Amino acid sequence: MQRRVEAFYQDEEQHWAARLDCGHGQHVRHNPPWMVREWVTTEEGRTARIGSLMECKLCDEEPKKPT
Repeated sequence: MQRRVEAFYQDEEQHWAARLDCGHGQHVRHNPPWMVREWVTTEEGRTARIGSLMECKLCDEEPKKPT
């Protein structure tokens, strides 16, 4: 499910994560060659991503409530 990035923070191991508007966090590691996210390494890069959409894996895993 697509969610908006509200902020970035570092976890207890100093890895960067995005705080999403659903309240969940999503790691955004720069770990080449598997994940090339050089923007994560600078404050300017992270700031430019605030408001962008990101897939929230936790929201996707939550059971759907019957309507």
